[in-house]
Amino acid sequence: MVKEQIGKNSRNYMELAVEIMKKSVPEPRDDKTCPLVGAVLIKPDGVVETSHRGELRHGDHAEYTLLERKNREIVLDDSYLFVTLEPCAPGARKSPKLSCSERIVNARIKKVFVGIEDPDPTVDRKGIKYLLDNGIEVEMFDSDLQEEICEANKEFIQEAKDRAKRAKEELKEASLSKKEAAEPKALMDDLSTEHIELFIEKAKLNVKIGASKFNRIFTQLGLLQKKRDKYVPTGLGLLLFGERPQLVYPNAMIRATHKTKGHGEDIETVEGPLIVQAEKIYNWYKDRIGKRIDRSAVERKVAYDYPLEVFREAIINAIVHRDYDIAGAPIYFEINDDAIIIKSPGSPVAPLKMDQIKQFNAPSLSRNPKIMYVFDQLNLVEQRGLGFKTIKELPEKYGLPLPIVSYESPYIVFSFPRSSDAIRKISSIAELSELNDEELKGYDWIKLAGEVSARDYANHFEYDYKKAQRHLRKMRDLGIIADNGAPMNSPNYKYKIINKD
Repeated sequence: MVKEQIGKNSRNYMELAVEIMKKSVPEPRDDKTCPLVGAVLIKPDGVVETSHRGELRHGDHAEYTLLERKNREIVLDDSYLFVTLEPCAPGARKSPKLSCSERIVNARIKKVFVGIEDPDPTVDRKGIKYLLDNGIEVEMFDSDLQEEICEANKEFIQEAKDRAKRAKEELKEASLSKKEAAEPKALMDDLSTEHIELFIEKAKLNVKIGASKFNRIFTQLGLLQKKRDKYVPTGLGLLLFGERPQLVYPNAMIRATHKTKGHGEDIETVEGPLIVQAEKIYNWYKDRIGKRIDRSAVERKVAYDYPLEVFREAIINAIVHRDYDIAGAPIYFEINDDAIIIKSPGSPVAPLKMDQIKQFNAPSLSRNPKIMYVFDQLNLVEQRGLGFKTIKELPEKYGLPLPIVSYESPYIVFSFPRSSDAIRKISSIAELSELNDEELKGYDWIKLAGEVSARDYANHFEYDYKKAQRHLRKMRDLGIIADNGAPMNSPNYKYKIINKD
């Protein structure tokens, strides 16, 4: 009963948790901003209970209030929990206090819906990993609610980033990657002074390389570790700032190919530290993608055959979020006459699902939060949690089809068609070849919208109702969309995509 209750109402419980979050009580302290956190517990009998940070006592976490203060004597096995901020990980609280993730495991909660990951890169995603490692299902909130949570916690998120620059007691962290450990094949001399100084300047760290404060902060950021009274780079430190990290990690590169009928084949290997790979591949792309002079405005501009900002976001996401523990798997990038293809090593990061990525509604969750943090400080990423926003603008802003997303082990593959004709060629869905350009745009919009009625479709594209019905009927008859099972004369009768690719 509870499972069905959750399945039908998970969005409602997410929204309730966000509303409860706004009731959080500020703590009487001026040294830091505490987060606003809301939690919703659905018990096995269907009873719903809520809590927010500081509800019963200043500083008490929302999960602690729910599980320990309100339900200490209650059996909560197979309950469901919705919480707006990632539960703190083991080691995050001073002994003998248990972390929230440990309390959740001890309470035998069945599934946890998490709003946003903890923004502090020293603990980011460790609470989620602890839950998953202990057999608890995890799902992230919808991306629009994540944005609302981030907006309400702007000061806390910024301070969390700043705290990462200051030394504090080392946490007993779970490991997200083998690259978090000290790299036995690397020394401090293998790091690039130039690139480290750039990071220090951009992140406003106010330290000098080799000073005790530098060592302390870079250890806290997970970029250095102390071994036998000497500091050495971690794998992440070497990847981000190594002069030539490919000597140790030969897979940490981009293999690029440009092959078109008019220009033959051009191959490039992009190496060096991660923080320069983005600029190298971006410039290589600009030199090879087709362009023309746009004289429609007073100032003439260079118009590229495929928008630079979309490519930039896609390739940086590949660099930041790929799995660097997969040996022998570089990023593959290709430009051809029909598509721009990016192959990024790694399956979807748990608890994200491939279907969420295919429909471009995957919530924000970073595989490599420490790499993400460094890129953020260097202004190489637009904004934490931006997700697929730029890619989703392709149909409306640029008149281009959405990319085709697939998983070809060990790669997530993004294929960006360069035209409507191209998508008919490269898509594995043969039925798309039966759609005209207007219908293809309609198909992409349904993919982004989730579920739409004929009236929604007509209003969005400013079609008359009969034309909207013709489009939808054709797509339904081709078997690429289906109705949602509601009666045809019901106002709730809508259409949704059938995932075939």
